[in-house]
Amino acid sequence: MTDPENKPSAISGEKTPADSPPPINPKRNNYAIACATMASMASVLLGYDVGVMSGAVIFIKKDFGISDVKVEILVGIISLYSIFGAAAAGRISDWIGRRYTMALAAGFFFFGALLMGFATNYSFLMFGRFVAGVGTGFAGLIASVYTAEISPASTRGCLTSFPEVFINFGILLGYVSNLAFSNLPTYLSWRFMLGIGVIPSAFLVIIVLAMPESPRWLVMQGRILEAKRVLDKVSISLQESQQRLADIKIAAGIHPNVTDDVVPPPQPQKLVWKELFLHPTPAVRHILIAAIGLHFFQQASGIDGVVLYSPRIFEKAGITSSSHILLATVAVGIVKTGSILIATFLIDRIGRRPLILTSVAGKAVSLTMLAMSLTIINNSHEKVKWAIVVCIATILADVAFFSIGLGPMVFVYSAEIFPLRLRAQGVSVGIIVNRITSGVVTMTFLSLYRAITIGGAFFLYAGITAVGWLFFYLVFPETRGRNLEDVEGVFGNILCRLKKNKGGSGRMSSGGGAPNN
Repeated sequence: MTDPENKPSAISGEKTPADSPPPINPKRNNYAIACATMASMASVLLGYDVGVMSGAVIFIKKDFGISDVKVEILVGIISLYSIFGAAAAGRISDWIGRRYTMALAAGFFFFGALLMGFATNYSFLMFGRFVAGVGTGFAGLIASVYTAEISPASTRGCLTSFPEVFINFGILLGYVSNLAFSNLPTYLSWRFMLGIGVIPSAFLVIIVLAMPESPRWLVMQGRILEAKRVLDKVSISLQESQQRLADIKIAAGIHPNVTDDVVPPPQPQKLVWKELFLHPTPAVRHILIAAIGLHFFQQASGIDGVVLYSPRIFEKAGITSSSHILLATVAVGIVKTGSILIATFLIDRIGRRPLILTSVAGKAVSLTMLAMSLTIINNSHEKVKWAIVVCIATILADVAFFSIGLGPMVFVYSAEIFPLRLRAQGVSVGIIVNRITSGVVTMTFLSLYRAITIGGAFFLYAGITAVGWLFFYLVFPETRGRNLEDVEGVFGNILCRLKKNKGGSGRMSSGGGAPNN
């Protein structure tokens, strides 16, 4: 493999140092934006389920008469079910392509929504959650991988944040659905809330037909001429298209001068997992640590507890009216969606590292203040209006800080840091960690706040988030503006990075890359 610190350009032969990212081209490619938008619509499925279940579970509990333990399981189990989809999606997307994997995700969610809408008992409903969960696992992986592979380097950060934008849009749709159907009879309200999910999934199947395949997947299949046609459409210029194609060929083990459709020798699947876990290079090991840590801390910070149980939190804060609680959850959805748009605007301008450090720091402070206000409310015999206001404000601040960095970064960062040969399976590993952590948080939230109080639960999440800030500060290099095939070069030397920080520099190099040996 070419030394990433002195990687020659496939076209010009010039060297590009790993510690100085290339200049950002301000131009935009409208076709690439359209492709990223269509692919990211798969994330609406995941977001809708998260948002709609927060309100639907109120009516399900009344209709079926289930306990809080069963409520926790019902709400959180989809995260564990989605592991099956995430684990299979990496290999399936390498087999049938990124585009058809999206259609498969939509199909699973379509049938899952139907099953949940017609569920007659708790067991039937759980089966529907399983089918929908597999679909959300597929969607969570493939939207980010496809968008990263289709996007030009200059706008990749913005475009790969689109899945998080659509997750937030889906959450907002779920909240609005809760509000719209809340006045129906109890046995109908939650069925309409869950069953209406067939509409976005059916829409996604139609959209897939208009999308091109990922050029990187096409090169991996030896379909070089098709890949060239796609790259010509999604690149800023013809020169960039040629450079991207040459870099992808090198990454796939094909000589840059090969122009005909020549199928490269396939790499056995077992070698991919061997390179990830058994004998990783220093760069791959660093990448894997960064990806797993990112997915873990995103969910361990308690965001799903806030979003899924926001009606319960508002009730604990002193809001007693059901309509006011649902309106407050809609406000959470609006703030969360609006904040991700800020991240979309800034991510290619100021970079990944400043955004995620600001996001995690703000989230730690917000969770601490939320925990303090809930503790005061919980220990007061009278209604403390200022504490209620602080509680509501800090919930909104928490989701806002999450959405400007920690939320979109799992899609942006994890999809761009893995080399081509490891990308689908590497992202799959990250999403499995993400879904396991999410499932633990959502399935223990009610029990946790009963054991240590609701304020204590959020103090715990605040502490985990503070540890996460330290992790991101030490482990995360900047990747802004780099081609996907060059990103690996900024990873691989954590010890030198730690020594540099300990020596008093106080920050990473300007490019955020690993220091030169």
